[in-house]
Amino acid sequence: MSANNNQASSFNHKKYRAFAPIQKTDRRWPNLVIEHAPDWCSVDLRDGNQALIEPMSPTQKLEMFKLLVDVGFKEIEVGFPAASAPDFDFVRQLIEENHIPDDVTIQVLTQAREPLIARSFEALKGAKKAIVHLYNSTSTVQREQVFKKSRDEIKGIAIQGAEWVKEMAEQQSETQWSFQYSPESFTGTEMDYALEVCDAVINVWQPTPDNKVIINLPATVEVSTPNVYADQIEWINDNISHRDSVRISLHTHNDRGCGVAAAELGVLAGADRIEGTLLGNGERTGNMDIVTMAMNIYSQGIDPELTLSDMDRIISTVERCTQLAVHPRHAYAGELVFAAFSGSHQDAINKCMSIDAEKRKDDPNAHWEVAYLPIDPRDLGRSYQQVIRINSQSGKGGVAYVLEQDYGIQMPRWMQVDFSPHIQAFAEKSEAEVGPTAIHEIFSNTYLNPVHAVTIDSYQLSREGSVDTLEAKVQAQGQHIELSGKGKGVLDAFVKGLSSAIGHDIVLLDYNEHALPSKVGSENEQAVAMAYVQISIQGQRYCAASHCDDIVTASMQALLNALSRSDVSVAKTAAISA
Repeated sequence: MSANNNQASSFNHKKYRAFAPIQKTDRRWPNLVIEHAPDWCSVDLRDGNQALIEPMSPTQKLEMFKLLVDVGFKEIEVGFPAASAPDFDFVRQLIEENHIPDDVTIQVLTQAREPLIARSFEALKGAKKAIVHLYNSTSTVQREQVFKKSRDEIKGIAIQGAEWVKEMAEQQSETQWSFQYSPESFTGTEMDYALEVCDAVINVWQPTPDNKVIINLPATVEVSTPNVYADQIEWINDNISHRDSVRISLHTHNDRGCGVAAAELGVLAGADRIEGTLLGNGERTGNMDIVTMAMNIYSQGIDPELTLSDMDRIISTVERCTQLAVHPRHAYAGELVFAAFSGSHQDAINKCMSIDAEKRKDDPNAHWEVAYLPIDPRDLGRSYQQVIRINSQSGKGGVAYVLEQDYGIQMPRWMQVDFSPHIQAFAEKSEAEVGPTAIHEIFSNTYLNPVHAVTIDSYQLSREGSVDTLEAKVQAQGQHIELSGKGKGVLDAFVKGLSSAIGHDIVLLDYNEHALPSKVGSENEQAVAMAYVQISIQGQRYCAASHCDDIVTASMQALLNALSRSDVSVAKTAAISA
C-alpha cells in the first residue's frame, strides 16, 4: 500500500460519532441578548498556570495577580494549594503580605478528598474572603473507564467532599466563606445525573439568597456546538434546586475553537458567572478568552466591568509571565488586528474617521461607525498611526530586504511597519526612487541618532537572587545624570530606572537583537551587536535601535533612543536634569 493510502486510511472519520443534543423544544435563549456583564473569575493563576511548559515563578505569579486586580477582577482563582508547595506558598504570600484588596475574593481548587480539602483550608487561614472550589468528574467515560464506579458511588464522592468542606469552614469562622462545586466534564455527563449530583451538593451546603453557592458547569473538553451547550445550561437553569440561592458559573475550553461563543450563549441561557483567562491560555487549545468576550460585550455598548484600556500592559505582562506570544491576529489584542494594508480599506477608514471626528466635536458619545474597525483602537491604547499604513506589504518587505542585504540590518516586523511611513514620506517628497543609501540614512536618523538623544555613559550591574540592580550614568543635553533601578534582568531594571526618572511608566513591548557583520560597525573582526526595541508610554508606541560591541550597552541605548523619540522627551530631560 502506498504512503498516501496509509495516510488516507489513518484519517478515518468513522471512528467518531456526533454528539447527541438534548431534546429541548422550549428553548428561549436564541431570542435573548446580553444586557449586562456576567461576574468574571480569572483562572490564569491556576488553570492557565498548570498548562504552561514552565509554570510561573512566585514573582511572575504576583505580577499577574496585581494585573488581574488592576483590570478589575473581583474573584481570582489563585491556585491548587493542596497539589503543590509553590501553590500553597503563593496563597500564603498573598494573605500574609496583604496583597488581596478588600473587594477581591480569592478562590482555590481542591478535589473531593479529605487531606486535600484540609490542606486547602490550611492555605486559606487568615483570608478575609475565600471561595473553596470543590470538584470531581461525573462524565460517563470517566465513571466507566477511569474510576470504574457507579453513578451512586460518584455522587457519594461529591456529597462527602461537600460535607468535609462545610465542616472545615465552620472551624475557621473568621473567614467569609463561599462554596463552589464543579461536576468536571459536565458536557459529557447525562443531564439528569449532572442535575442529581449538583442538587445533592446544594442540599449539603444549604445556601440562601444572601449566601449563595456557585455551581460551575465546565465544558472541560469542548465536545459540541455552542448551541448544544446553551441548551444544557438552560435546562440546568430551569431545573436546579434553590435557583435563587445559586450562581450558575461556566468554564468553557476551546477545543473546537468555540470557547467564547459557548460562554456567550451560555450567558443567554441563564448563567451568572464566567471563568476564563486573559487572552485564552490554558490546557490544549486554551481556556475561554476573557479579553475577547469582555471586548465583545464592550463593542455592543455594554460596560464589561473590566478595564482593558491599557492593552499593551496586559499583553506585555501575559507574554512575560506565560512565555507565550500573542498572535498578531488575536481578536482585539493582536498587533495587526486594526491594520489595513488594502488600499480600498485604507480609503474607507480615512473617510469614516474624518466623519467620526466631526461628529465628536458636538457629541463625544456619538456612536462609532467606521468601516473595517469594530471598535475605536484608541479605547485599547492604540493609535491611528498603527491603523492606517500607506505602504503595501511588499513595500515594507522591499525596504527590509535592502537594509539586510546592504547593511546587515534585520528589522523585526513591528519595526518594518513603523519604518514604512518614513520611507513613503521621503518618496512622496522627492518624487524619485529611494535607493539603499537614502534608506539607510533615514533609518539611522530615525532610530540610531534621534534628535536630542540621551546617551549611555556607563553602567554597573549586580545581582542578588533573581533581582538585578542597575546603576547607570547617562548624558542628557550635556549633563551627566545617574539612574538606578531593580528588576528581573538588566532591561527590566533599566526600564524601571528610566520610568522613575521621567515620571511616566515605560512598557517594553518588543525586543530583538542580532550580530551585525563586522564590516558594518567595526574595522576589526569582532561582531557588533544590534538591538531593537519598541516601548509604550502613555498609550503611544515608539521604536528605536542601537549598535555596539557590548549588547547590554546597545540594548540600553536603544531604549534611550526610543525615549528620545517620544512625546515626553522634553519633559523627560527636564525631569532627569532636575
